[in-house]
Amino acid sequence: MKFTWCLILLAVLTGGCLKKDNGCSYSQSNTVAPASEEQMIKDYLTANSISATKHSSNMYYQIIDQGSGGSPDLCSQIVISYTGRLKSGEVFDQSTNAVFVLGSLIEGWKKGLPLIQKGGTIKLYIPPSLGYGNRDIMDDNHNVIIPANSMLIFDITLTNFQ
Repeated sequence: MKFTWCLILLAVLTGGCLKKDNGCSYSQSNTVAPASEEQMIKDYLTANSISATKHSSNMYYQIIDQGSGGSPDLCSQIVISYTGRLKSGEVFDQSTNAVFVLGSLIEGWKKGLPLIQKGGTIKLYIPPSLGYGNRDIMDDNHNVIIPANSMLIFDITLTNFQ
């Protein structure tokens, strides 16, 4: 009987030390855009006299407002307002108070949004391989809204996250 109680006690004590599964299956990618895509962004920035910071993934960004109160991770549910544009300036998407899990989004957002904190604003210059790659993105009427191999420009405000 003592042995059984010792086993139960041991199980309870060590069970508290085990890593809990938080249900998050997202992990950081080591994707780096090729030099040709980085050059596309550098050419755009130069032509438009834009000063931006290079990320290790070969995307570029500008922190407009750092924000405060911590940064999201891939498993965070984020609340954002954003506008997405093509190099031409054409807006292909925008939303206010949109809710997503960061890990479910394009690589450029996964790498860029943790650079700011709650209340912060960032501008991302995303190469195709960190965006939608070599496939056309179409609307519900099958019209191409983002052509394959497009550089994407996003203005994003991180309103909140959990």
